[in-house]
Amino acid sequence: MPVTNPWLAGPAPRKRLDRRHLEERILNLLSSQNMCVLATSGPDGPLATPVRYFHLDFALMFTAFGASPKMRNIAADPRVSIGVFAPLVGQASSRGAQVFGRARVLTPDDPDREHYWEAVRWQSDHVERSRSLDEPPADPLVVVEADRIVYTEHWLRRDGYAPRQFWRRSDPD
Repeated sequence: MPVTNPWLAGPAPRKRLDRRHLEERILNLLSSQNMCVLATSGPDGPLATPVRYFHLDFALMFTAFGASPKMRNIAADPRVSIGVFAPLVGQASSRGAQVFGRARVLTPDDPDREHYWEAVRWQSDHVERSRSLDEPPADPLVVVEADRIVYTEHWLRRDGYAPRQFWRRSDPD
């Protein structure tokens, strides 16, 4: 029987991408998707919530209703994990990232909010919901600066690289 992707057979390579190329691949994934699964933990246990996200470099962000279960969990424990993935057709197309960091909740009067707010594309939401473009949302903005990322891309095997790569903010350039 013919094999579509023979480079997927056998043990996975162990070679690491250099930081610049790994960051390029991670940013490509973050830029080409807009949905993620946010994992939080709170008094009632773990919670995995699909959310639409925006990103600015390695910071992922989203707006949320302040009293939602995910926001209560973030208030109880700001450590979060975020899963971003591209649609999967087969093993060769498997591509995603697990982002780990601490969630910061920025209110409209927080001076740090403006830096991130420019990357939030709220206007299309307002148009879809017949809201005025003169009044940006006042919902809290949740920002997660990635501390570490586990990036998976099985297509890397084709060039002799490990399909799972690891990025840390604190790694030297």
